[in-house]
Amino acid sequence: MCCFMPASPSDVRADRADNVLALARLASRRGAVRDMLGWLTRRAGGPAVLVGDTGRVLAGPGGEHDLAVTRPAADAAVELNRRGAPSAVLGGGEGPPVHLIALDTDPSTYLAVIGPDDPHCGTLLADAARTLALCWRLEQAERARRRIESAEEHSREAVLHLLMVGSVPAAQRIAGALRPTLPAVVQMYVIECPRPRRREIARRIDREAGGAAWIVPCPVRPNHVLALVPPETANPAIGTDPAEVSGDPHPPLPASLDLLIVRLVPECRVGVSAAVALRDTPTAYEQAIHALAVARNAPERRAGFGGDVDVTVLAGPEGYLWASELLAPCLRYAPARRADPGPQELLGTLGSWLSFGGAASRHLKIHRNTLAARMRHLDELLGVEVSRSLAAQSAAWLALRLHTAPQAAAARAQAPPGPTATLDTVLGTPAAGTWARAQLRPLEQARPTAGLETVRTWLRADARLPAAAAALGISPPGARKRLTRAEDVLGRSLLTAPSAKYELWLAMRALGSL
Repeated sequence: MCCFMPASPSDVRADRADNVLALARLASRRGAVRDMLGWLTRRAGGPAVLVGDTGRVLAGPGGEHDLAVTRPAADAAVELNRRGAPSAVLGGGEGPPVHLIALDTDPSTYLAVIGPDDPHCGTLLADAARTLALCWRLEQAERARRRIESAEEHSREAVLHLLMVGSVPAAQRIAGALRPTLPAVVQMYVIECPRPRRREIARRIDREAGGAAWIVPCPVRPNHVLALVPPETANPAIGTDPAEVSGDPHPPLPASLDLLIVRLVPECRVGVSAAVALRDTPTAYEQAIHALAVARNAPERRAGFGGDVDVTVLAGPEGYLWASELLAPCLRYAPARRADPGPQELLGTLGSWLSFGGAASRHLKIHRNTLAARMRHLDELLGVEVSRSLAAQSAAWLALRLHTAPQAAAARAQAPPGPTATLDTVLGTPAAGTWARAQLRPLEQARPTAGLETVRTWLRADARLPAAAAALGISPPGARKRLTRAEDVLGRSLLTAPSAKYELWLAMRALGSL
């Protein structure tokens, strides 16, 4: 006859020490709670779960749990919470017994093992509860940190969106609560970097800028970080005498912020706008994108914007009236249903699509099918194929710029009575000719493979690379290489949105060279 020999006290102590050591090893891993519950399930011989005081199962082995299996644990946790007891063994009638112990957490959380076959389950749970409570609190704190970080990112993104659509007072109110406040004059930095390092790079920029930068991971391009920086922060030498600071009569000038960024993170490329008023943040973004196109091929991996994209200088009062008439079908549109986009939302969609193309769905936070439907609706309203024709896109782009210019209302009031001007009339003024020649001069002075004819052919092909390559008699990669050289010559982005293609098309149309 066999008899069961109970383990000696020394064996029990050794097993208990091994259990504590195993739990400590598991606690050091990522996903420690899930792994510890899996270990407890195997060690105790029954499913181990964490249950809240309302009976909700919070965690199980492997991150999953069968509700039918864990139901006894949920009921037992509610009962134990009602009693206010720290531990108990409940059930055991028709269902399996449930061993429970309260963790040192707030709100109350219980570690439960259903139907264990380990005779020392109570001791095992008591030892596991200490380590598990710590790991659970850490995981909860990490979840809370991520939620707060995500909420702040979305709030910062909302501020940027408000600035991009011209709602400066609303943006300033939100920014004032989040800190730092938005400066009156800013420079936009667009930092291109590996996507997994965006958060790290944002933290470094914030540190180097002394907390004065307004930093937002780009909602459209996953490998871009955007930063609005006061000019005096971006260029520390401004307004500072280095000799006074260091005592050295010939000290080195402080490094600019873009230089510091590329030194700290060599994988980065940085484009920097000119200093602009806060209300001109959309212009600063375009300038920084154009500068980034140059920075990609620059040995120092950074570039500042050196051009001028203010197209409002080419239009007289008739031009502002033309813009208003072109957009009138949108401005007068009355949606059939309350849920349909109204005039301002349609114009916002048009502006976003002209800037970002298909990526506008991420900018506007709408589905790509919704974006496509809105663009078809805009084609119908405007009576032109904005979604397909570069000529229509360029006209709409100019009309939006003129319509939203601060001086638009006053300029329209000065327009003489008579028939509405055409696009050719708007582009036929002396000011427009001067502007157009300034836009095209760098291309005229460039080598043939990076010059005017390459860009003209591309624009004639509605900025479609395969069609342009066929017209040039070269391969698409060859055409892309030529346009990349043209970007360097112009100091502007052509292949990456926002693109300078609209300005160049208008400039060539103004000079009759298309």
